[in-house]
Amino acid sequence: MNHQMMEGMELLGFTAAISIGLILGLIGAGGSILTVPVMVYLFHIDPYLATTYSLFIVGSTSLAGIIPYSLKKQVDYKTALAFGIPSIIGVFLARTWIHPHIPEHLFDIAGYAVSKDMALMLLFAVLMVFAAGNMIWKKEATDEQEEQPSKSSYLLAVQGILVGLIVGLVGAGGGFLIIPALIIFNKMELKTAIGSSLFIIALNSLFGFASSNNIQEIHWWFMLAVTGIALVGMLLGSWLSQKIAAQKLKPFFGYFVLLMAFWIIFQELSK
Repeated sequence: MNHQMMEGMELLGFTAAISIGLILGLIGAGGSILTVPVMVYLFHIDPYLATTYSLFIVGSTSLAGIIPYSLKKQVDYKTALAFGIPSIIGVFLARTWIHPHIPEHLFDIAGYAVSKDMALMLLFAVLMVFAAGNMIWKKEATDEQEEQPSKSSYLLAVQGILVGLIVGLVGAGGGFLIIPALIIFNKMELKTAIGSSLFIIALNSLFGFASSNNIQEIHWWFMLAVTGIALVGMLLGSWLSQKIAAQKLKPFFGYFVLLMAFWIIFQELSK
């Protein structure tokens, strides 16, 4: 790849950073679905290091995004902490115990040597497919569903731990899992679920970043630059979210996520 092409891809990467914040601001999820592929394929960063960058960028952007929702009383802090604290345990286990003990070479299949990095990206792509399906085909909760009793705090904690494990392994904020859980199991209104999701994402992501064992490899000025651009997108997304129904945006974004998932799978299997 020549120098001019690399510069073009980096410019595209910085442009994509606006979309990271924009999507988080609009629907409270999906920022990390863009962040990791942007870091890996446009900035050519090692996949595991890319998850560390993603945790900081998504966590910082989500933290800023909480402000407008909080001002409108659209953040349920009590439920968010009940979900978020167990999820931090999951993040800690994934970042400090599980990932470091996964061997670099996993296995060979059909002539392919499956490495930890390849498995990480393919796992991310599979999660993207499920996230896309949730955004495209999932119906919003009906009034009848909303009258059903919410699940116990025990089950909420279990969900939090599972989401935390995913966040720690793939560097995803987990919003595409958190929002459905908050709506279905806690009967939250959509906007409150988005605001609460941003709070949980910020907790998960920033704790995951702080507990990473490769922070010394971070290029701080680069990371802060991408974060700053993403914050601009977040401000725009938060403003638009008050003008546009988030439900209408989810299917369109879902198809984009699905396309990107297949692109990642193609990229990994064609190496």
